[in-house]
Amino acid sequence: MNTSIVLDSVLKHAPLSRAQISEMTGLNKATVSSLVQDLIDGHLIIETGPGQSSGGRKPVMLVFNATAGYAVGIDLGVNYIRGILTDLEGAVVSEHELDMNHHEPDFALNQLISCIEQLMDLAPDSPYGIVGIGLGVPGIVDDEGSILFAPNMQWRKVDLRRMLEERFSLPVTIDNEANAGAQGEQKYGAGRGIAHQIYVSVGIGIGTGIILNKELYKGASGFSGELGHLSIEYDGKPCRCGNKGCWELYASENALLQQAAELGLPGSSSLSNLIKAAEAGDKQVQSLFEEIGSYLGAGISSIINVFNPDIVIIGNRMSRAKAWLEPSLQRAVAERTLSYHHERVKLTFAELQDQSAVRGAAYYAISHFFNQVKSQ
Repeated sequence: MNTSIVLDSVLKHAPLSRAQISEMTGLNKATVSSLVQDLIDGHLIIETGPGQSSGGRKPVMLVFNATAGYAVGIDLGVNYIRGILTDLEGAVVSEHELDMNHHEPDFALNQLISCIEQLMDLAPDSPYGIVGIGLGVPGIVDDEGSILFAPNMQWRKVDLRRMLEERFSLPVTIDNEANAGAQGEQKYGAGRGIAHQIYVSVGIGIGTGIILNKELYKGASGFSGELGHLSIEYDGKPCRCGNKGCWELYASENALLQQAAELGLPGSSSLSNLIKAAEAGDKQVQSLFEEIGSYLGAGISSIINVFNPDIVIIGNRMSRAKAWLEPSLQRAVAERTLSYHHERVKLTFAELQDQSAVRGAAYYAISHFFNQVKSQ
């Protein structure tokens, strides 16, 4: 426990001296000195030189050794795989992204393994090497790391964590990608220091990560956040989840692409092409983004009315279209949200843009490593 306290102090407040750790934690100086030496021997803390003197000898300052190991984070999307290699403070060292046009589990697993291997090969030498792999996936995940249901990939009961742990002999942490995105923004992005926040992941589908009192809320069974499957039209379009009129059928990347194709718009094959058309001044494409923004705002207003958060963060691939989504989204939220809820909520796009989930996934791997170190 005391080792954990000392390590946490360095992680949160470095650079600091042994004496400062003693003052901050209430541990006596001899205990702190012994624990610090253990952490130095374990390559987790390094001495950086003298600090400011308060009258006596200059203290030796301590910092966390972020390059003691590396983590792999993966955002497994419906139509892409995005991966990053980070150090133990979450700084991105390398990244790799590829398109995924087939959803068969065996094909996707091979693509996923290839992406992870490429990132691992880029890791510099370090005392701990690769400490773990974190994944965000577009579906319902149980405590064992199995994907129970991913409607947009048509997956059921895919035991992904077991497969990857057997392949790499490393700890693997898997969560819903919206939860991973919420963690990424809370740790490294727009959600830092904010108690109540909702992360809305807008990709092929829509998911939400809910953070209340700075803790990820997962519900009684661990499956909360599937707000993309709230019905916004009673007898609306059928959804792959089995429901009708789901929010994501009207406000997602998939909804955008389907409507663009029906209208015969140029570039309707991909989000990137439609963004290029909007940037080039295509009024019809811009109008379509505005309509999607209105539907996004309608759903977000319900989220605000239910949870009364400090902030709602919109992330994932559709955040690239902020310029055309935001005005109509803000209008819809202002029109549909209860005034007492609306007056203090902040509505913003992800600071990490479309990297929120992959950064959160890497954080899962890093956090698991720290928990292991502290329990030893």
